[in-house]
Amino acid sequence: MSATAPSPAPEDLTSAQSWAEWFVGLPLKIILIVVISSIVLVLLRRAIRGITNHVADGSSILDRGPLGESAVGSVLAKASPLSSARRAQRARTIGSVLRSTATVVVGSIAFFLILDALGVNIAPFIASAGVVGVAVGFGAQSLVKDFLSGLFMLLEDQYGVGDIVDVGPATGTVEAVTLRITKIRDSDGTLWYVPNGTMLRVGNKSQGWATAVVEIDVDYFADLDEVRALLTEAASRVVTDPVVGTHVLGAPTITGIERLSADAVTLRLKIKTSPAMQWEVARSLRTATRDALERAHVPLAGQRDLMATHRAGIAPEPRDPHDTPVDDALAERDARAAAGEEPLPASEPVAATEEPAPRG
Repeated sequence: MSATAPSPAPEDLTSAQSWAEWFVGLPLKIILIVVISSIVLVLLRRAIRGITNHVADGSSILDRGPLGESAVGSVLAKASPLSSARRAQRARTIGSVLRSTATVVVGSIAFFLILDALGVNIAPFIASAGVVGVAVGFGAQSLVKDFLSGLFMLLEDQYGVGDIVDVGPATGTVEAVTLRITKIRDSDGTLWYVPNGTMLRVGNKSQGWATAVVEIDVDYFADLDEVRALLTEAASRVVTDPVVGTHVLGAPTITGIERLSADAVTLRLKIKTSPAMQWEVARSLRTATRDALERAHVPLAGQRDLMATHRAGIAPEPRDPHDTPVDDALAERDARAAAGEEPLPASEPVAATEEPAPRG
């Protein structure tokens, strides 16, 4: 830093050499500072544009897998409208923040360099900025933590709008993502504002693929081989469904005995599904499993007596082999009379059952 301020104008206003010497001094120095700062800012913006385009392509910057590097992976990544919206939002957020940061940093450095070239003592400015920076750092460290966590979250594509996530204090659908907070709507309709710096772990339930899991507790004395066959039949019914079956990604798996108690045996049915569709597939599996078990008269745990009562209630009463059609018609007439219904007309078969009067 020079001790004396540079001359604001050439000494001899009529001399071209004096003007040239003056221009080579202070004006050229300021012009170089502005030009170099502009070039640096342009390069930074190009780098930021490359980062945002990389994010918009759907692959992670810090951890690119083989799928993200392949042409097939690129096509699959662009096929989902939800994924495209997520990538667009991430690119806009990251690009806006990085561009603003680069402009402020480069502009501030250029401003202080110009002041120094003009002979202004910038030491008080630097000292004041340092004191303010330390004070803001201590007072807003949680805010800085939230911003840094949000930036890395966006770069790594941990979750996005529309994902169903579990962040510890809240579980639900992500409605908005910013650098400081994430808005999550839970199943009760409550909107949670979760600071990004407070998320110690994030569970994304709708990214990549999911698994529909259904556990069935059958009676202890049920035939397990028969139950497995019924579960396989129920799973096949769901897989072939024209609507739900489109979200099934793999073959169903029936595990062995998961739990064993005094009155129940627990079996588990698992199917790999599309992301965020595991609950719909699981509901269809439960419905199909219930129908299959009911048709085969296989009771669930603790339901043996209730099933026997139910079957006895819906079973028709045994017919006396000695009954004739006349007896059936009389029984039907009596049932109508007991129910308060209109009696059968004379044209019904019951009228033919009355004996003719003897001739006199």
